[in-house]
Amino acid sequence: MRFMMLMIPLGYETAPPDVQLDPERVAAMMKYNEALKEAGVLITLDGLHPPSTGARVSFATGKPVVTDGPFTEAKEVLGGYWMIDVKSREEAIAWAKKCPACATEIIEIRRVQEMEDFPPDVQQAAAGFSELQQDPSAVKSSVHRQSFNRKGRNP
Repeated sequence: MRFMMLMIPLGYETAPPDVQLDPERVAAMMKYNEALKEAGVLITLDGLHPPSTGARVSFATGKPVVTDGPFTEAKEVLGGYWMIDVKSREEAIAWAKKCPACATEIIEIRRVQEMEDFPPDVQQAAAGFSELQQDPSAVKSSVHRQSFNRKGRNP
């Protein structure tokens, strides 16, 4: 089962564009990331710039409306994510509990919807979706993107 672990750093919603990371915290997080990789559960991971550098596109009026960040009304924003492949929700929770997060960080765990989770009519409407996910030409590679091959898993 694939799960996303979403890092929600409290206070990040108002972080300036040039916010600096603590090297010691980055080193601790890298050890955690390496443990996920070595266990064979890590699919991909990335960190996100603060919302002050982003934009939102809303469709409440039926037409796209762009709002530049920061988003002062936001109470929680994403700071990064991990995509993992584990045997159960409990295993995903166990991995999240091992994260060297600080007191102002929350990890939300969400199971990824797989095609087989949907009824046949929805699967038919989404024909070709799996190929989009697996086609390397459909995904731009990046120096910052790290995707890992799946291998044997350890809890």
